[in-house]
Amino acid sequence: MRILVIGGDGYCGWATALHLSARGHDVTIVDNLIRRRWDAELGITSLTRIAPIESRLREWHERTSRTIAYLSRDVTVYEDVCRTLRETRPHAIVHFGQQRSAPYSMIDHDHALRTHLNNTVGNLNLLWALHEVAPEAHLVKLGTMGEYGTPNIDIEEGFITIEHKGRTDTLPFPKQPGSFYHLTKVSDSDQIYFACRTWQLRATDLNQGIVYGIETPETFLSAPLVNRFDYDGVYGTVLNRFCVQAALRHPLTVYGRGGQTRAFLDIRDTVACIELAILNPAEPGEYRVFNQFTEVFGVLALARRVEAVARELGIKAPVLYYDNPRAEKDEHYYQTVNTRLMDLGLTPRHLDDALIAQLIEVGIRNVERIDPAHVLPKVKWRGAEPAAAAERAG
Repeated sequence: MRILVIGGDGYCGWATALHLSARGHDVTIVDNLIRRRWDAELGITSLTRIAPIESRLREWHERTSRTIAYLSRDVTVYEDVCRTLRETRPHAIVHFGQQRSAPYSMIDHDHALRTHLNNTVGNLNLLWALHEVAPEAHLVKLGTMGEYGTPNIDIEEGFITIEHKGRTDTLPFPKQPGSFYHLTKVSDSDQIYFACRTWQLRATDLNQGIVYGIETPETFLSAPLVNRFDYDGVYGTVLNRFCVQAALRHPLTVYGRGGQTRAFLDIRDTVACIELAILNPAEPGEYRVFNQFTEVFGVLALARRVEAVARELGIKAPVLYYDNPRAEKDEHYYQTVNTRLMDLGLTPRHLDDALIAQLIEVGIRNVERIDPAHVLPKVKWRGAEPAAAAERAG
């Protein structure tokens, strides 16, 4: 198949592009490399050293004899999007080309606005271009479990059947986004659902959990193919932060009491889910939602696991309760469905201590690349300066 991977230089996009190319698909990466510029602006960098995109693609070709094309295009420029679809005539489009950090979107008005322009305008441009240029192509869009928030009912896959005053209907599941970033993802979902109903487009919305791990069989082949490892307070996800803190022998900073519960999955399962969605496309006019995760963890429980693994490595990294810089429920109900990808054949991996140890060891090997100034959070949802609690747990 001819597949576009928009945002293919990023964390999920890079792993996906290599995975699909390895399986014989004709892959084109579309990326304007803006994430690299955002890193430079914020003074942050990946823990692992990321090669220039041209070097990455050259190495992939030399290692595998497979070619991934690269187009430097901007999804916020409509002419770029239309030209790309005309030139590549894709069967499927995997859309990762968005600002993906909740903290980034909460830095200030400018960063919130950038997030909305990049995400919402880019998504709208892509839908119009599909309508006008490539209406048969299947859109596989990366959403987020964060769209749902933490409702006090079970989270279904995209839709919920409700009865009200004697009548029944199946409607989009209510959304409670927790940041301006998550608000853009809700808008994306509404746009895509509308476009499928109106223009008979076909789309799969993958509401993904928090992704961990950096290695897939393809990124493991050589150093220039290595994937990103974000650990900072803007782009670093919770497991990465804990593992880097352990590598530094720094306390593991649990926000609030650590009762926040979230969905997670391995990066290898991310690429498997993308491939399953592509190989089993939606029908014309169909907008479907898959909840893309394999496990659910509480933040404190995850910190305890990292603490225990670090101890086995001879590292003391105790849990430290830290004033929560975010506006979120500290204790809440969390039960969610994830059956549709399993029905398509996903065999999930589960987080084990060996992978946690591997991530800690990546931090130890690259300790000179860790900037301690970026280990603790700097972005506050309500504007108050967070301060570490005096008391450590356990």
